[in-house]
Amino acid sequence: MAKDFKTRVREQFSRTAEGYIRGKGFAGGADLEAALELMKPTQDDTLLDIACGGGHTALFFAPHVRSVVASDLTMQMLKKAQEYLSEEGGVDNVTFREADAEDLPFPAGSFTALTCRIAPHHFTDVPRALREFHRVLRRHVGRMVIIDTLLPEDPEIAEFYQTFEQMRDPTHVRAYTEQEWITMVEEALFKVEKTLIFPKTHDFQEWARRAGLDAAGVKKLNQFFIDAPAKMHDYFQIETFAGEVEAYTDRKILIYATRIDKK
Repeated sequence: MAKDFKTRVREQFSRTAEGYIRGKGFAGGADLEAALELMKPTQDDTLLDIACGGGHTALFFAPHVRSVVASDLTMQMLKKAQEYLSEEGGVDNVTFREADAEDLPFPAGSFTALTCRIAPHHFTDVPRALREFHRVLRRHVGRMVIIDTLLPEDPEIAEFYQTFEQMRDPTHVRAYTEQEWITMVEEALFKVEKTLIFPKTHDFQEWARRAGLDAAGVKKLNQFFIDAPAKMHDYFQIETFAGEVEAYTDRKILIYATRIDKK
């Protein structure tokens, strides 16, 4: 099941890689600035960026560390990310590696820092991935920042969110609440040092088409938003004009955690 699903993930992101490279929302943001402030990287750090997508997080951190390994499940995405970093220029300490977040091809203790941004909702087994993150981080100094979409606490709103994400992108597995994240991270032998929540406003058309939806799919998703109860419109701040959704806002969670050494 997981193997078949990951094949679909590779196929999906091979088709849509260019959209993620050019997506305006990935290149910067308050979440990255907060991650930098919390992690306090130095030139002694070796950083692993998990599920690097377009390479934006790797590029952001590269000037602040000795080296970055940008890893992703999808080879086509890695190729596009490498092209993007070459175009942007200014860094020469990023290497690229095909890797499954749940089965990382790196020796124990290979890295002092780790990032994983807007990706875990695609993972089939987040606790297993977190155990791998713990394994590849170095004792005493290992620390990580995870950023992903926050699942609303309200069950109705959470169900609405899960439904529209899977309508848009069949490789979406699920998002998690803040408490679910804290529990999973702590069970993987990390100490949660800080959690932060950021609002994120999405241009609806760009967001929908980036995942590869055709015109009929975008129309169906648009109508799903339009027909949603007022409660959903309020929570997601859905902006419409003449029957078309222009934007909506969700929330991202940042978890900063340090590695607890096994006894």
